[in-house]
Amino acid sequence: MLYRNHSKIGTAWIGTHVIVIRCNFLTDELLSIYKSDHAPIEPVSPSCTETLSRLMSIGYQLNGAFPLNTSDIQYVLIYK
Repeated sequence: MLYRNHSKIGTAWIGTHVIVIRCNFLTDELLSIYKSDHAPIEPVSPSCTETLSRLMSIGYQLNGAFPLNTSDIQYVLIYK
């Protein structure tokens, strides 16, 4: 029987992680980023495309992209 003590300090969180990124698609500017508490993350860049590239390179998948207004878009990324 495999037993994992997830309350132990230093134990990685196992599960699904979510990151929400808001960008200006006209200027490629990263406006904001929100993540679940234990989500693995790479350093963010002022460039939206570079930040998306870094996150996808560590295993995040694009779950959706939603226009917010005439210049902003919100990306939802999932890591399983």
